[in-house]
Amino acid sequence: MILTDSLFSASDLDVPSLDVPRASKPATKAISSVNLTNSEYYFNRELSWIEFNNRVLHEAFDPRIPLLERLRFMAIFSSNLDDFFMVRVAALKQQIATETPKQTPDCQSPEAQLAAIAERLHPMIEQQHRHFEQALRPQLAAKGIFLLNYADLQPEQQHYLEHYFNEWIFPILTPIAVDPSHPSPYISNLSLNLAVVVQDPETGRQRFARVKVPKLLPRFVPLPASLHPIRKGQTIAWAGVPVEQIIAHHLSSLFPGMQVREHYLFRITRNADLDLEEETEDLLQAIEQELRRRRLGATAARLEIQSGAPRYIRSRLKQELDIAESDIYEVADLLCLRDLTTFTSLPLPKLKHPIWTPTIPASLRRINPHYTNPDLADSADSEDIFAAIRRSDVLLHHPYHSFAATIQLFIHQAAHDPAVLAIKMTLYRTSADSPILNALIAAAENGKQVSILVELKARFDEENNIHWARKLEQAGVHVVYGLVGLKTHAKTILVVRQEGEEIRRYVHIGTGDYNPRTSKLYADIGLLTCREDLGSDLSELFNYLTGYSRQRHYRKLLVAPVNLREQFNRLIHRESQHCRQGRHARIVAKVGALVDPQLIRTLYQASQAGVKIDLIVQGVCCLRPGVAGVSDNIRVISVVGRYLEHSRIFYFHNAGQSEVYIGSPDWMTRNFERQVEILTPIDEPALSQDLQEILGTLLADNRHTWELQANGRYVQRRFRAKAAEINAQEIFADMTVEAAEYERGFAG
Repeated sequence: MILTDSLFSASDLDVPSLDVPRASKPATKAISSVNLTNSEYYFNRELSWIEFNNRVLHEAFDPRIPLLERLRFMAIFSSNLDDFFMVRVAALKQQIATETPKQTPDCQSPEAQLAAIAERLHPMIEQQHRHFEQALRPQLAAKGIFLLNYADLQPEQQHYLEHYFNEWIFPILTPIAVDPSHPSPYISNLSLNLAVVVQDPETGRQRFARVKVPKLLPRFVPLPASLHPIRKGQTIAWAGVPVEQIIAHHLSSLFPGMQVREHYLFRITRNADLDLEEETEDLLQAIEQELRRRRLGATAARLEIQSGAPRYIRSRLKQELDIAESDIYEVADLLCLRDLTTFTSLPLPKLKHPIWTPTIPASLRRINPHYTNPDLADSADSEDIFAAIRRSDVLLHHPYHSFAATIQLFIHQAAHDPAVLAIKMTLYRTSADSPILNALIAAAENGKQVSILVELKARFDEENNIHWARKLEQAGVHVVYGLVGLKTHAKTILVVRQEGEEIRRYVHIGTGDYNPRTSKLYADIGLLTCREDLGSDLSELFNYLTGYSRQRHYRKLLVAPVNLREQFNRLIHRESQHCRQGRHARIVAKVGALVDPQLIRTLYQASQAGVKIDLIVQGVCCLRPGVAGVSDNIRVISVVGRYLEHSRIFYFHNAGQSEVYIGSPDWMTRNFERQVEILTPIDEPALSQDLQEILGTLLADNRHTWELQANGRYVQRRFRAKAAEINAQEIFADMTVEAAEYERGFAG
């Protein structure tokens, strides 16, 4: 069974076994005649990302999904776009400005890529806003959620908001004049602003001003229940207006004696990527300086502006921001739809997915969370987590398995267990109130040797990581701030414990961040084990990260930038060799992105040899499947559902001696060359089978799966009327519940 101690079989679900041969298509061209570096065999990375975000947007259109969940996907689409412009579009603009274009496998110049991005995004964003206004907004109102326009309010409602404005908004607003004596001030990234035109009644002269909408204000201001709209027979759950409309209708208070002629909402997106020198004496100081530059000096990448803004306002903003006309996105109604997440917290369970309560793996259910405190231990047969791991390796699948009852408990018990001597950990992202880091602080205070590699270069989490790094240091934790020139993306924990006369090492290796918040939203895999070879490998890896080491060989781990590319090439070529020898050959890989051209060429060569390759790629995929003589044997799918499919799993058939790996890397050039990544084999047969069944279930999914076509577009897979719907994520949830019920019944 999937993740449940093999009590059930994937065959019960009618999902394909990875060991069953899939008929391969022979190459129609002589392999030697095909130039695999030809640009026609590669999709553009930026356009592929846009197609991924389009799949996210489609979830907001799908009536099968609860209403507030559709609203959440619409917000995610907008948030993703912000990141895309801040990093990817800004990078293309920087290449043009510095005249340093980067060669892409599809041979598109930065200018051509920017033009293609604008051509694809403008209609997509227009479609998003039209759907929100014409479909989602009325549906919200039908369910008692009224996002109102200020101009449509009743006098008593406007009177309430006038009082709210005077008491809560007016004192913190700062109208800023823009003229020769008042140079245009810096407009902060992602801020909402009002461009205001006022006229002096004495001179008749018109002037331009800007009013920033402070981020500390709620984006949507609720009306009290006594002022809710009256709808016969309908319960009103929420009613209110966007805060920018309240400000706009009280601009006269900010410009007394002047006549407000026009006002238009706008928002800009700036370059927010960090540009660090390869060599720096103080990495922490360098990143803090770059964060200040991000806030104060970054160039603009996009302007969003309310439709109908006159040309002279557009031209003024365009000139001041130094952006092209194609970088201006007109929005007819509400700007910044990422703020719609506000409504997803409303207590309306019927408009959301059913609440999911994670389970505890059967092998860990005897663990007492208070085991290290004898006064609280209340069961004679309870054990600590280390005893459970000694009994057998444990495979975790979040969010179906509880993050708090597994990984957090692992670190908590290590922090308080007198037998634990040392804890070592890599930290890429975590939450602002992380219980894991509080446990590490407690471990240091308990006299344990605690070493944490905090990756300060984790994009958009730099400030949070700096905060935690300093807090950990103050508690006596040895903190390493990553490696210059490398980003540490590996997810691992090493606990060193004295047991009698020997030292034993306990290990967690995962695919996801140690973040309690995202563990509820991302689907990730983790392994808990005390295998000596993995423990030894991790000890040497941490020596590499914290000291001076040129370790090149590991017993089990595949490590980037040391040997990961070489090992992947070996595994793929081995499948090709099996195929040439007449054996069944199969590769299944689940990654977040596939970009690296060298690895794509290796996959093309395997396909030409007849290897059947299934790729589950969540986001960007630059490989073009289904090309005769090149990639006929490669299928690419993407699964976009309730949870973000974040895990990385790799399966190689190996002539019936299957090998399965999990770990942190995607198939991008940076993962091989500029990041510290680790991949571990799963040697326990039952756990390897669990992972194969996870892959098989995802490949069979016909509810949330999109299939990549040779033209670069994705087509959503549909199940036929008489066929059963296979929803992989629901299957994983159902199976963990069934396993828990079976275990309770067996124990009873």
